[in-house]
Amino acid sequence: MDNRAGEMEVFAQAAALGSFSAAGRRLGLSPSAVSKLVTRIEDRLGTRLLVRSTRALQLTPEGEAYLARAQRILAEIEEAERIIAGGARAAPRGRLRVNASVGFGMRCIVPVVPEFLRRYPLVELDLSLSDSVIDLVEERTDIAIRSGPLRDSSLKARRILESRRVIIAAPDYLARHGTPARPEDLDRHNCLRFNFRRSQDDWPFRDPQSGAAFARPVSGTAHANNGAVLRRLCLDGVGLARLGQFHVQPDLEAGTLVPVLEAYNPEDIEAIHAVFAGHEHLAARIRAFIDFLAEQVRAGR
Repeated sequence: MDNRAGEMEVFAQAAALGSFSAAGRRLGLSPSAVSKLVTRIEDRLGTRLLVRSTRALQLTPEGEAYLARAQRILAEIEEAERIIAGGARAAPRGRLRVNASVGFGMRCIVPVVPEFLRRYPLVELDLSLSDSVIDLVEERTDIAIRSGPLRDSSLKARRILESRRVIIAAPDYLARHGTPARPEDLDRHNCLRFNFRRSQDDWPFRDPQSGAAFARPVSGTAHANNGAVLRRLCLDGVGLARLGQFHVQPDLEAGTLVPVLEAYNPEDIEAIHAVFAGHEHLAARIRAFIDFLAEQVRAGR
């Protein structure tokens, strides 16, 4: 695509200084390069804008009209950049679209939203909770909170949290059905699982004696697309589930859920990242939210 704004700048300088050589010196271009750019504009418009002479350049009536409009456009570009650059350095403002998994959102984001909005009153938070992986550009999302390995892409990411996974159940479920002592005991238990495509029907384990890793197929009577539902079903005594420990830590501390098969836990880590499209010059509202969330998670809020 042609750099129309750049061409306008060259033309405006040549017209103001009355010389291709003078315009070239100011812009760091050769006189011939300036002349070619002006000729390109004239060829595209199909009219002469400057009359060349040995002494100076003169604007034609069409050139005067083009110069007036070019100066307005260049001034608007400069004003737009001044406003945006100033806004990036100023207080965070504007709509911030954030997508997160239901479990992480309810556990780590929703409780701190009031403090974030108090700290940044000019930001309008648009929060969506879903365990589906979204396309940030297609969904017009500023930040997505994602767990697990990141796919190779042009997106940037910042690690927010690491959490081991744990198999949990409610004490009353275990009282009724017994506590599994070995992974093969899960054949007799109701194992609640995720239903999205990237989920697996096997749960991983590690032999406590040999350290060998292995997987065991599990099955159950309920599936869900987010950890919040599986947690709720476990609390209601429906079955067991394998979830990130950060998600059920308050339940473990309260005793309303208990871990099982810990001797066989493979200690696999669930990494949670804030993923965003952009480069080193992030919008202030995006940087503010990522920094705030990392701060709150580190503080255990």
